Amino acid sequence: MRLHFNFKTIVMKTLLTIFAVLLTILICNASCSKNEATSPVQHHNNGSNNPSATKMKIKIGTAVFTATLYDHASANEFKARLPLTIQMTELNGNEKYYDFSSSLPKNASVGGAIKSGDIMLYGSNVLVLFYKNFTTTYSYTKLAHIDNPAGLADALGAGNVTVKIETN
Repeated sequence: MRLHFNFKTIVMKTLLTIFAVLLTILICNASCSKNEATSPVQHHNNGSNNPSATKMKIKIGTAVFTATLYDHASANEFKARLPLTIQMTELNGNEKYYDFSSSLPKNASVGGAIKSGDIMLYGSNVLVLFYKNFTTTYSYTKLAHIDNPAGLADALGAGNVTVKIETN
């Protein structure tokens, strides 16, 4: 009877050790993937979200901003639709959005830290221009970022606004 108890104890300890090792590997792997997907825009080092050499000009009333497109399929499809003159709708006191009539390819990741000047795709057809910094759990595809967003919130104002976007 004593031998039987020791065998059960050894089996249980072995199973717990295997479980602990597998759990550690799973947690490590998940945290590595999460860091790559949610790191701030300027720290991406994979090819899909690196800024490209393509610059855009964004006109809001008399204000003009320069933005840099990212280098991936979604941003390239967005670029192919330029120039655009669109009526953007106010939402939540931190963003303006526009619904495209057709979809763009998406490569969404959890937003994390949103920065003023981020230009993103929500879902596959909603263009979003953020004019305030905040944190979110929503998923977006990063398309571009305004190089110097100083004055962006003032230019956009509190309501809906017409925005012209073109390549430089």
